[in-house]
Amino acid sequence: MKQTILRKYARLIARSGVNVQKGQDVIIQCALDQPKFVELLVDECYKAGARKVRVEFSYQPLGKLHVRHQSVSTLSKVEDWELARLEHYAETLPCMIHLVSDDPDGLKGMNQQKLAKASLRRYPLVKPYHDRMESRYQWCVAAVPGAAWAKKLFPELTKARAIEKLWEAILFTSRVTDDPVAEWEAHDRALASRCEYLNSLHIAELRYRGDNGTDLRVGLIPEAVFKGGGDRAKDSGIFFNPNLPTEECFTSPMRGKAEGIVYATKPLSYQGQLIENFSVRFENGRAVEVRAAKNQALLEQMVAMDEGASYLGECAIVPVDSPISESGLLFYSTLFDENAACHLALGRGFSDTIRGYEDKSLAECRALGINESMIHVDFMIGYEGLDIDAVTRDGETVPILRRGKWAF
Repeated sequence: MKQTILRKYARLIARSGVNVQKGQDVIIQCALDQPKFVELLVDECYKAGARKVRVEFSYQPLGKLHVRHQSVSTLSKVEDWELARLEHYAETLPCMIHLVSDDPDGLKGMNQQKLAKASLRRYPLVKPYHDRMESRYQWCVAAVPGAAWAKKLFPELTKARAIEKLWEAILFTSRVTDDPVAEWEAHDRALASRCEYLNSLHIAELRYRGDNGTDLRVGLIPEAVFKGGGDRAKDSGIFFNPNLPTEECFTSPMRGKAEGIVYATKPLSYQGQLIENFSVRFENGRAVEVRAAKNQALLEQMVAMDEGASYLGECAIVPVDSPISESGLLFYSTLFDENAACHLALGRGFSDTIRGYEDKSLAECRALGINESMIHVDFMIGYEGLDIDAVTRDGETVPILRRGKWAF
């Protein structure tokens, strides 16, 4: 891929993604797949005014080794230096950039029960720091090609050509044009306009129906709003784009208000493994039954991670004619596949979907109905056969999606 194009993408992440301000620190978390692009990104963050940029590399095979050889007590221990780092983050609020490139099957064979036990023990220790940071800092998730990921999408191609094809798909769906910053400004305005209309309806309930068997009702929080595109950090008011790409209008529903069954329309990449052909049935807001043709046990483990893991944290509306959907690719990556189709998320909700959240505490937002959990896992339910209706607080039924496309 041409360096000039990759430079534009790096600039987009730094300027429109996290929107680095003069004097801010930046943390980049990534795998080992594209070090030259990481170099470009670091350079662009400094050019945007960053005081200091630190890169934290990870490597999937090492993660498998740690889980295999360490005891549960060792895996679950949060060292003093880790707590000090979290305290530093909570105090300084650095910009956080996450570059996705991992193999969708890269953790296959790992002892998931062992990892889950360790995660459950670690979570109460790190949760207070994450709560302090919620909605207060700029962050962005973007993607670069990994070799195994590219071969998963394009198995018939050589490794080099597969990586090039995946670069092309990432840049196209991320709207890296001649002027990607201006392109994203226009895209953010379009998504904001959609959300403005949805919020004007004062929706009490969303009803999902599909010819694949989906029949689900989800209650919304009266004080919640739909959001899409860019966001603003709670304290500073700095505008940033959390996901590159993004096509969704989303909200957090009322905990405990979901009834019916929904069928996933794309595989879910979770903990480095794929869960395929699955359904979730809800009663009183809780996922009471899950079925999967592949990795049933992993799906059951996911919804049992903690009390909130079996409740919904997000409802997102995405039309089937989004650029990602029109690419015709199944990315095996939540960042992309969730923006090709309507999706739901099990687990943690978003406090910043509450109207006036800037003047409320996290506890107050959760008291209004925002779900709390250690997980937030999106799964895709949209396709050409999905209809969504909104039932307003006045009892009117308004079509939102018909055959997978906007009905307004």
